[in-house]
Amino acid sequence: MIAEEAYDMVVDDFFMRFQHLVPDSTLFLKIEGLNPAGSVKLKTAIALVEDAETSGRPFPGTRLIESSSGNLGIALAVVCAAKGYPLTCVTDPNANSQAIKLMKVLGADVVVIDKRDANGGFLQSRIDYIHRRLLHERDLLWLNQYANHAGPQTHCERTGSAILTELGHVDHIFIGAGTTGTLMGVAQYFRKHSPETRITAVDAVGSVTFGGPPARRHIPGLGTSRRPEILDTTMVDEVVLVSEEETVEVCRLLAKNRGLLVGGSTGSVIAGVRQAAGGITPGSIVAAISADLGDRYLDTIYDDEWVAERWPEIAPQSRRLNNDRWGDCFV
Repeated sequence: MIAEEAYDMVVDDFFMRFQHLVPDSTLFLKIEGLNPAGSVKLKTAIALVEDAETSGRPFPGTRLIESSSGNLGIALAVVCAAKGYPLTCVTDPNANSQAIKLMKVLGADVVVIDKRDANGGFLQSRIDYIHRRLLHERDLLWLNQYANHAGPQTHCERTGSAILTELGHVDHIFIGAGTTGTLMGVAQYFRKHSPETRITAVDAVGSVTFGGPPARRHIPGLGTSRRPEILDTTMVDEVVLVSEEETVEVCRLLAKNRGLLVGGSTGSVIAGVRQAAGGITPGSIVAAISADLGDRYLDTIYDDEWVAERWPEIAPQSRRLNNDRWGDCFV
């Protein structure tokens, strides 16, 4: 394959097989981090920018702005650098320092909002900042991943299709819920082409996306402090909530036992699969999405001091990577 631009190099056909996570069934983890932007968000970024290009606004001449906890900001920076479009990414203190550096290296302006919103997160504060900018900067266009259906549509056409094409049959699929664009798009595809597949959303404890009580969260990529407009809960069969402590444990066990360094949302999704495993019929084909890899989390999830400051009760287990809680799931 020969690509013309960095954003053309989307890898959509890599899966990793797990035989012991779900008793008597097989889990296929779709690895989305093998592209120049390093996450599933590259497909979202392409779709959002292409949608903006059809909006009637002049290009070049229009400046783009978006709210992101990291991965979408990096992906948009990749696309905008290649197209020559100015980009501002509005993020918050939970964003990984490496993600912020990557956005800047790729030419994006980065604004960090440190004021918490009413639910204890930063999302509404980030969006409020964007609205204030839009009032006075007429050449500024908000891509708005939270309400723009171009995001879910591309995951319907690309991500959902790739999963069913590669695996042929899927009984259960587990998808992390951040802005819910990937979740909604894949659910839309499966509802049409494999309606018998059971769709499970994996969310973080403390997220308000599915109506749960708000609580402070530390790991970006999963959960929100403001329900996304694109979310349609009727497309989801079940919601599993995962604590960030479980996320840290699973990420570290995958690294130790399988040599797979994954991001926080992947750890949550795998923990969600294990949580729901008792209700999965033996012999099932289970799919799950790994949104990104773990190299951007070396200073957080994989750093003992960072973990100890936030969850002192699990720090010793995290440091010695004790398998007692998870048995031989990852071997």
